[in-house]
Amino acid sequence: MKVAYVFATPRSASYKVGQMILPQLEAGTHGVEVAGMFFFDDNTFILRRGDPLGERLAAVARNKGILLMMCDMCALERGLAEGSPIWCDSATGQGRRSPAACQPVGTVPGVSVGCFPDLYAALAGNPPDQVITL
Repeated sequence: MKVAYVFATPRSASYKVGQMILPQLEAGTHGVEVAGMFFFDDNTFILRRGDPLGERLAAVARNKGILLMMCDMCALERGLAEGSPIWCDSATGQGRRSPAACQPVGTVPGVSVGCFPDLYAALAGNPPDQVITL
């Protein structure tokens, strides 16, 4: 089975990834293949360059081909990206028909920034059987 994780609740990255999922992935005992991880709100902070959990996660993701993506608006708000919200004009609140530029800054290697359309496109080549929101 293949899963994708969405980290949406407080401390789901620092606690659930750091204390459960990451150690199991490193030990090869997680039990499923992980296609991707999508981080919201303060959970994006685990992906900062130099964060011990983030550095470990980036190494595992690189070795296992796991997508690591941060919500664009969450990353922009926390200084982990530069540019504009990709699919929403923040000045008007209207959706965009073509994407704006948004790039991660100060993150561990291999992290991307996006919104749901970007997540769907990134997982299309390696679709999960289940999406788990934590």
